[in-house]
Amino acid sequence: MSSGPAPLAGIRALEFCHTIMGPACGLVLADLGADVIKVEPAPEGDKTRRLAGFAAGFFPYFNRNKRSLAVDVKTEAGRALVLRLAGSADVLVENFAPGTMDRLGLGWDALHAANPRLVYCSLKGFLSGPYEHRPALDEVVQYMTGLAYMTGPPGQPLRAGASIVDILGGVFGAVAILAALRERDATGEGRLVKSALFESAAFLMAQHMAGHAATGREPPPMPARLGAWAIYDPFPTRDGATLFVGITSDNHWRRFCAAFGRPDLLADPALRTNEARVAARASLKPIVAAILAERTLADLVAILEREAIPFSPVARPRDLFDDPQLNAFGRLVETAMPNGVVAKLPRLPVEIGEHALGLTRQPPRVGEHTAEILAEIGVAPGEVGRLAAAGIVATGAGERDGA
Repeated sequence: MSSGPAPLAGIRALEFCHTIMGPACGLVLADLGADVIKVEPAPEGDKTRRLAGFAAGFFPYFNRNKRSLAVDVKTEAGRALVLRLAGSADVLVENFAPGTMDRLGLGWDALHAANPRLVYCSLKGFLSGPYEHRPALDEVVQYMTGLAYMTGPPGQPLRAGASIVDILGGVFGAVAILAALRERDATGEGRLVKSALFESAAFLMAQHMAGHAATGREPPPMPARLGAWAIYDPFPTRDGATLFVGITSDNHWRRFCAAFGRPDLLADPALRTNEARVAARASLKPIVAAILAERTLADLVAILEREAIPFSPVARPRDLFDDPQLNAFGRLVETAMPNGVVAKLPRLPVEIGEHALGLTRQPPRVGEHTAEILAEIGVAPGEVGRLAAAGIVATGAGERDGA
């Protein structure tokens, strides 16, 4: 049960965004209770709606809990509507190519002059500097920062298995927005805030930069790394499954040896400490593999959970739909997909008191909320109809998938 209004209730944010980075930022704000208005081009809407393959789920996941205003901002009348709406907004988020919002007359300078309290968040490939005018993608900055180098085996750089930089850049944008709103509480003045893909990826890589500086040695890719623990690997089970086990402390080792009836290993002075076990990894790992290979996955899960030893089966994304932890307390929200399926997808991964932070709106149809949003800024129904007839706005007659 919620303990009252959501944390960001009363905050209005305009989102001029597509694909992942910007919509992820808007998703954080929307899940926290902000009124996020997705400003889409009329009449087709956000091109993300029509992406296929790997990207087919981008729109429904990153655009729940938002309202859709479909407007042609390339027209003078469309820009006038947006400027009018911006006067009632607390936040604007955009992730278009550098210079696009300025060319539309909707850049920071113009909107700050129109609404000095507006917090304006610009999400780009790069922060201010020599690269700031370059386009970028999640994949591009994974290669630029060494993230792809560290992910794949030696000589085979590989992007991470999720759009982690796009999402992290959006989350950092939301953090900057919240800080600027807090500052506005004191000063009454909005700020231009920025987040970027390259610097977000570099932030992820700082642990390896620090390791290089601390040791003087260049870290190898993760598949070839020198581990800090002797047992920190996936192992085959008797029934053909694979289970990751991490023995990261002497207490873990003692409990492991006791649980699997190996007092001889526990008594071995060559295995007494973590450092000793790391030195003996080449001989120890096959012993542990043989112990685990004698039991089924279910048996091993029961033992390791009881002994509080870190473990995990090797899961696929589809396994998360039925994960009991994710299904507890409504952490998966039933979301309408473009093909008519209702999918359970993760909500914001935080707990804030008793707030539910769940689903309040399904991903919107193109322009689904155009009429009600324009009514909120005083546009009469007849005028909305005239604007729709002229193609300046769209009013959401399409299907949920935006067709």
